[in-house]
Amino acid sequence: MPSEQIIKTVADLRATIRHHEERYYVLHDPEISDAEFDQLLHQLTMLETAYPELVTTHSPTQRVSGRPVEGFSSVDHVVPMLSLDNAYDEAQLEAFDDRVHKVLGLGQDDLVVYVAELKVDGLSIALRYRDGVLQRGVTRGDGIRGDDVTSNVRAIRSIPLGLKTAVPGDVEVRGEIFLPRGAFDRINTERRDAGEPPFANPRNAAAGTMRALDPELVLRRGLGAFLYQLVESSDEVATDSSAITSGGHGAALDQLVDWGLPVESHRRRCEGIGEVLAYCRRWADERRALPFDTDGVVVKVDSFSDRVRLGQTAKFPRWAIAFKFAAEQATTRLLRIEVNVGRTGAVTPYAVLEPVQLAGTTVQMATLHNANDVIRKDIRVGDYVLVEKGGDIIPKVVKPILGRRPKGDAAPVPFVMPSSCPECDTLLERSDKEVVWRCPNEGCAAKNRCGLLHFAGRRAMNIEGLGESLVNQLIDTGLVRDVADIYGLTVDALSGLERMARKSATNLVAEIENSKDRDFAQLLFGLGVRHVGEGVADLLARRFNGLDGLLNASLEEIEAVDGVGPVVAASVRTFLDKEQNRRLLARLRRFGVRMDSDLARAGALPQTLAGRTFVITGVLTSMSREDAKAAIEARGGKVSGSVSKRTSAVVVGTDAGSKLAKARGLGIETVDEQEFRELIND
Repeated sequence: MPSEQIIKTVADLRATIRHHEERYYVLHDPEISDAEFDQLLHQLTMLETAYPELVTTHSPTQRVSGRPVEGFSSVDHVVPMLSLDNAYDEAQLEAFDDRVHKVLGLGQDDLVVYVAELKVDGLSIALRYRDGVLQRGVTRGDGIRGDDVTSNVRAIRSIPLGLKTAVPGDVEVRGEIFLPRGAFDRINTERRDAGEPPFANPRNAAAGTMRALDPELVLRRGLGAFLYQLVESSDEVATDSSAITSGGHGAALDQLVDWGLPVESHRRRCEGIGEVLAYCRRWADERRALPFDTDGVVVKVDSFSDRVRLGQTAKFPRWAIAFKFAAEQATTRLLRIEVNVGRTGAVTPYAVLEPVQLAGTTVQMATLHNANDVIRKDIRVGDYVLVEKGGDIIPKVVKPILGRRPKGDAAPVPFVMPSSCPECDTLLERSDKEVVWRCPNEGCAAKNRCGLLHFAGRRAMNIEGLGESLVNQLIDTGLVRDVADIYGLTVDALSGLERMARKSATNLVAEIENSKDRDFAQLLFGLGVRHVGEGVADLLARRFNGLDGLLNASLEEIEAVDGVGPVVAASVRTFLDKEQNRRLLARLRRFGVRMDSDLARAGALPQTLAGRTFVITGVLTSMSREDAKAAIEARGGKVSGSVSKRTSAVVVGTDAGSKLAKARGLGIETVDEQEFRELIND
């Protein structure tokens, strides 16, 4: 039986260790050496070994259980974890402010109070505390449900296992898990020394670490976390805890700090959009001095009552937006041009680069779009090229630096697109109307890999657990050759694969079985028919009520569906007429995959856009241009390729071009992506 003095010593040691964890891992201002910290932890471990009745789940010694976990279970989020809409320039931030003013009924001179926070480049996490003790950590997943990664979360030293205050009941906080740059550099040095490939960037390393089934690895790698939201889980809308809402979002963040939770310290309360813009400009320049990666600024309305009035769409809150820093550029040498095969057989070139630092990460590959673009820009292997990271996401080669290109015999040779598929050696084909070369071989392993991942994706058949590594094994072992083979997989067959325990195999087989009940629209989208996105798949399922109706429909009947033009109709009819595709569909039916749709019974969409003509310009982030066109036409509107006086409105995405300028010149209404989503959801 431990004495009162022993009990007090253990409690004091835990408090002291947590204090120093916070100083080191959150504030980056340690007060003691690593050796002194290890000694404190050793003292506590020895006392808990001698008095096991004193061990608690939130003791610093219990961060890692000592054994790997078998797999992650899926957990529903009580409140959906919405993503954020993006702004790529100051004009789009000002447009966001205008929308907030409009909904709140404010005058032009009225200032909205915002909270600006650095957008940490990591992966989202939801933490639940019960009576002040950490109970669970769940990834964002698809926003509706995520993976229970509690064992890994406990191994992140910046996340307290117990709050400073024993807050009664359940509290959920959300934030971002990331890998500090110092830890990233250390890990990559160790990997190179061990002959392993280095991680591409800290975000990928953090995501890969959290997917690992080994909390000890998480602890060794030194992940960090910042929290940015206190969730009231009893409310259907993601507002913050009612106990402290009177002070707004800034006060909620201060409360998290008081509880001992890690909150990024450079946040700022801004009076009006002008101060927000100044904050964004400052950190666009100063972010390189931070010990972690940031790709932008998150701007949130401070008042919770105003947030309720502003509401949210199906995907985004209307009271927040993410401002993305401008693209960064760097110069490096092009080592090779290789080609990639996609699920539709599209064969596209990409650049293999001499490693270069860009936007805080090491870039070794970049997109080249298509063969025509490479030839048009005259990009050659051996050139020094200008590389850009648009929106700090996907690197692309902008142009060659012609002034640094060798002359004469030493000059690099022009790029020539390969004539055959790099995977199956089939001759590539390209129609007169396309710029993309394609592999026509339906048995191409590269196409099948991409096709299986697409089929299992969340927006298609939503088969949790069927990821890239497993798909590669399934194809390489010959267990799966097409999507129908998925439904013949057994627990015994899956258990024989690498890193596939029997419990994981059982869970996957259950997921596969559940996917049989998906609506036919999801199946049609998952089959990867060219030109058929989610919107078109919904339209066809709604019109023909499933596979049988679609199989019997003529080309003219398919083309007559609002939102389906001649190109899409021809692609669908061609797919259905191929004997091998009919055999595939028949096998899926025999496995019990659903072939009808509930959409037809839901009735036709209201024709809210009838009589209006739209033009779409720029890149839409939440849907393809094809799906946007289908959404307009399904509601009675028309889509034109050029702006004229007859245009009702122009839908404006990022990187909008001359069509936007022409619309403004003609005084035609412009609609940003968020407003367009609201328009088609009315």
